[in-house]
Amino acid sequence: MTRSEDRHAAILSRVKDLVKDRPRTVIAVAGSPASGKSTLAAALASDLNASGVSAKVVPMDGFHLDNATLHERGLFARKGAPETFDAVGFIALVRKLKAGVAVSFPLFDRRQDRSVADADSVPADCAAVIVEGNYLLFDEQPWKQLADIWDLSISLEVSSRELRNRLVQRWIDHGMTEAEAEARAESNDLPNAERVRNAALPADLVISNSSGF
Repeated sequence: MTRSEDRHAAILSRVKDLVKDRPRTVIAVAGSPASGKSTLAAALASDLNASGVSAKVVPMDGFHLDNATLHERGLFARKGAPETFDAVGFIALVRKLKAGVAVSFPLFDRRQDRSVADADSVPADCAAVIVEGNYLLFDEQPWKQLADIWDLSISLEVSSRELRNRLVQRWIDHGMTEAEAEARAESNDLPNAERVRNAALPADLVISNSSGF
């Protein structure tokens, strides 16, 4: 096994142990934009389902405030910052997930640049929910209320240089020129990443992901 495979196997084993002791296990995968949260969450859910443990990924991105609301509040240029999400609604959803009930949740449609209500759901018999997002371990109100909900929290760390490269490439892949992509990363994404780093609550597991999964 590679180091990455060993690490993933260890996480999988830990989640399986947690699932044995509770009706539903809720796992946080937190980190800066482009740190690899979605990739890790999807791989973990896939492996859990393959092993007979029902699992679902719930992304935080579905709680982006609508663009019209952001324009009204003068926040559109900062889309992705903590204050551009419905944090209260998101925390309420996570509490429902922890309660073990069936829950529907929104997803963010990048092509339409908007959230779609009730786009997916978690059934009542789902054993493990992997929540992924930037601010799951963010030490500011109201986000910090999440910290006591997680059964397991994972924080992904990426070097500043690698993070910048990934963010620029992400916007190029979305059709921006290199200059536009660099401007977007520098003006918004990287400041958001810095906020995550500077106000991060402790995680159960901290993973360096500069090389990718």
